[in-house]
Amino acid sequence: MRGRLQQRIDARASNGNARATTIELVRGTLQTPAFMPVGTVGSVKGLTTETVRRVGAQIILGNTYHLYLRPGTEVLTRFGGLHRFMDWDGPILTDSGGYQFFSLRQFTKTTDEGVQFRSHIDGSRHLFTPEKVIQIQAAIDSDIMMVLDDCPALPATPRRLGEALRRSTLWARRSVEAAREVRGALFGIVQGGTDVTLRLEHLSELASLPFDGLALGGLAVGEAPAEMYETLEAVAPQMPEDRPRYLMGVGRPQDLIEAIHRGIDMFDCVMPTRNARNGQVFTRFGKLNLRNARFAGSDAPMDPTCTCTACRRMSVGYMHHLFRAGEMLGPILATEHNLSYYLRLVKEARESILADRWDAFRGRCQQDWEGESS
Repeated sequence: MRGRLQQRIDARASNGNARATTIELVRGTLQTPAFMPVGTVGSVKGLTTETVRRVGAQIILGNTYHLYLRPGTEVLTRFGGLHRFMDWDGPILTDSGGYQFFSLRQFTKTTDEGVQFRSHIDGSRHLFTPEKVIQIQAAIDSDIMMVLDDCPALPATPRRLGEALRRSTLWARRSVEAAREVRGALFGIVQGGTDVTLRLEHLSELASLPFDGLALGGLAVGEAPAEMYETLEAVAPQMPEDRPRYLMGVGRPQDLIEAIHRGIDMFDCVMPTRNARNGQVFTRFGKLNLRNARFAGSDAPMDPTCTCTACRRMSVGYMHHLFRAGEMLGPILATEHNLSYYLRLVKEARESILADRWDAFRGRCQQDWEGESS
């Protein structure tokens, strides 16, 4: 199982656990820290793949649950996988659907066999087992596959957390067996909520299996940021040094920087794209709500340090107008901007680690964001 990706550590921060690595995959090289734009159903909403490449994405994320329901494995197999289907020649990581079963839990029933669920599209009934999830990701031709896991909502009782760990380990072992003939790399997912003892126990169990990388799941699902940081502080540095470390579904720019400081390599989150569609953009100096009347008529850019299309060529006043007028160009430009911002942030983080300036960079980010409450 091991050996489907190659990773080397390029540099470590003098203070803290931040690190810069290079991951070699079949379809390309991933330099970390890295942020993966979310292309749930085979598209990063509102953007062409050319734009996604241009803003600096090295890898994108697709979702097994959604791609299974639409367009379906038959169509993906006919096209030879998701890459050709969506015209993306770089690496693709696919989530297993575990988070969707968490968020759509009123439609699911989870047992040791797998997850029975009703489609949110048409109500049809399906069963995801660890083996079936691997088969679907093989049809997608994922470069990095995630195992099916049991993701509990937080706060959770010790009994529920224990059940999630036991089941996730059971499914992880079955996933390893199912993936032996599949060419994509396979990552395990560590659960345990914010209970550090449980997290470390589960990490020990999964680290003994031949996974190519390990992820932390079940965070940013209801706990306070401080609790998440405390968990990362204790767990991330204990993850195997020779394998990529992935924090799933996180999050705010502040969260990325603090997680990098604690040793995380890879991230994904819908926040930059979803918030853009609602008129919120991230800038070096904090968030802007483009619908705010104070931007009407302003000829300043959204972010003078940004090189996206809107910041180079348009004013925040024009962006305000697009959202107030309901023009589809507004969400498109805001999405490009937010992804540009996130991808530039992790690129600058990597450069600061390589140059042994991590503390200064982290401090500058914290100062720029000072006063933000969310």
